[in-house]
Amino acid sequence: MTETVTEPSAAAAAGSKSEQAYRAVKARIVEGTYSPGYRLVLGSIAKDLGVSVVPVREAIRRLEAEGLVTFERNVGATVAGIDPTEYLYTMQTLSIVEGAATALSAPLIDAVAISRARAVNEEMRACLNHFDPVRFTRLNQDFHSVLFEHCPNPHILDLVHRGWNRLAALRSSTFRFVPGRAHESVNEHEALLQLIESGAAADEIEKAARLHRSATLDAYLAQSKQ
Repeated sequence: MTETVTEPSAAAAAGSKSEQAYRAVKARIVEGTYSPGYRLVLGSIAKDLGVSVVPVREAIRRLEAEGLVTFERNVGATVAGIDPTEYLYTMQTLSIVEGAATALSAPLIDAVAISRARAVNEEMRACLNHFDPVRFTRLNQDFHSVLFEHCPNPHILDLVHRGWNRLAALRSSTFRFVPGRAHESVNEHEALLQLIESGAAADEIEKAARLHRSATLDAYLAQSKQ
């Protein structure tokens, strides 16, 4: 008996291309290649990705549902701006839960982890010379991950991950808007590491981690009012 080999359906193929287009466009929005207000021309994007306009249109619709894209009359699809209220609430929440997670993690962070975090922070310091806000933000997350991933409370850790994911959805590279804050951030990282190394009290570590996050929010809010 001869088996019949069926070709992938047109719908499946289109779905695959739609997913590829979705991931590609979303990545460019998150990384800042497509900045807020950037006009998303379907034909140009399709040509760039090597697909037809159809999967790109489907991808844009998904991104619109996620709040990353808006449609304007006589303009078309554009990259949505950052909602300052949503950013405020996200950063306020993250300062609380990440501070708690870092304090709970502190007794479990060994010398190897401290060394790894310090190496990342030195990369961030080197990044200041030719500032790349997207890379700096990525390194910043790597640094903090070392400090909070040891948190023994899975519920708090889940809230921290949700906060970071929400920031990514907001395309929040705060340092793009307040690059001067990056210098202070690196120094605060080192101070936080020294607190953990010295076996400081949990409430002292939590306060330092919380204020570190809040200072970035305060710098952003001050800049946005100018």
